[in-house]
Amino acid sequence: MQVVDSCGWIAWLTDDPRAERYANALTAPRTVLVPTIVLCEVCRWVQREQGEPQALRVAAAMQQCEVVVLDAAVALLAADLGLRHKLAMADALVYAHAQVRGVPLLTSDAHFGGLAGVDYQP
Repeated sequence: MQVVDSCGWIAWLTDDPRAERYANALTAPRTVLVPTIVLCEVCRWVQREQGEPQALRVAAAMQQCEVVVLDAAVALLAADLGLRHKLAMADALVYAHAQVRGVPLLTSDAHFGGLAGVDYQP
């Protein structure tokens, strides 16, 4: 299992040069945890860039993975991680979900570089 950050989903959906890096994970949905904040970020981006019908298709595809909801434990850990590592709220929540579940966070976002449990490749 692993958490794929929003940047990974968007790269994969747009055939970005980094898409191949995420293809293995995202073509095996039973191995991916989707925090609800990632579902929100990705669907918002798709709706803005490609329209509502495509956003609904993407939402359905993402829900083939295990969607994990925000609870008090994740929220409190995110508050701590955000302060400690100077992460924005959404990033802190994504990172906290991975930490609580004990799974890696797969990302290309530089602000996660060097953090424990992060599979970061630029």
